[in-house]
Amino acid sequence: MLEAFVSSTIAMAAPLLLAALGELVVEQSGVINIGIEGVMLTSAFSAMAGAYFAHSLLIGLTGAILTGVLMCALLAVLVVNLAVNQVVAGTALDLFALGLTGVLYRRIFSATGTAFTVAGLPHLELGPLTRMPMLGPALFHHNALVYLAAALVPLASLILYRTPFGLRLRAAGERPQAADALGMNVYHLRWQALTISGVLTGLSGAYLSLGYANTFVEGMSAGRGFVALAVVILGQWTAPGVALGALLFGGAMALQFTLQAAGTQLPYQLFLALPYVLTLVVLTLTGGRGRAPSALGEPYL
Repeated sequence: MLEAFVSSTIAMAAPLLLAALGELVVEQSGVINIGIEGVMLTSAFSAMAGAYFAHSLLIGLTGAILTGVLMCALLAVLVVNLAVNQVVAGTALDLFALGLTGVLYRRIFSATGTAFTVAGLPHLELGPLTRMPMLGPALFHHNALVYLAAALVPLASLILYRTPFGLRLRAAGERPQAADALGMNVYHLRWQALTISGVLTGLSGAYLSLGYANTFVEGMSAGRGFVALAVVILGQWTAPGVALGALLFGGAMALQFTLQAAGTQLPYQLFLALPYVLTLVVLTLTGGRGRAPSALGEPYL
């Protein structure tokens, strides 16, 4: 039971971690990407469609990344260049993604009743680590995107806090006027941050359809993008904190499956609501305590 719970927690945490790391980079530049839910959903559809029609997981992953970058580029035009309200623009992006993927899915597949499934990303065997007693299979028997998400945590910390690019990016999120006065192009920095977020969120969406469900259904992101936003707040805008927050929410999602499998007589809707109730609780307890970038959510002209 413990092994299954740990394995499920890591599997549930991986897409949250990828998306939240992308959101962390964006928020450090001063932009809040409410549209992360829509980016994840469209990327999940692109990954599945690419893999299904091209019979190639690589094509599917590439399509997911390109879709994520394209969606974030659309948001960048609105919030960076046109200074549209970031919350309104992100919400519009979410609604656009929900409608677009729904229409495309029904147009391509629902009319024929074709089974929209592919062979998903294979699990990687890490030799002796996988054969460790107790938690070996739970920790070291996952697909490549899980290990990539884990490796990106120290890399994100290194880039944000130990490189000139990270310093410039944080300057754009803290004092964009001062950064501009020092010769930094705030527009370019925020575009770069949104591009990075598009890549990571695209991989997060690809994980949902190719690494977990091996199919696509309408609305399959199921609020994970909003949970990723909460993970960034819970993690106090740091990469290690984001990783811990993703594991916490991944554990909540895994717990709902564990409780349902245990045959509990409570209505299953209560278990489905568990991660989102936790989101509200976390935001209530931590709201206002963390130090967000000073210019977060503010347009810069």
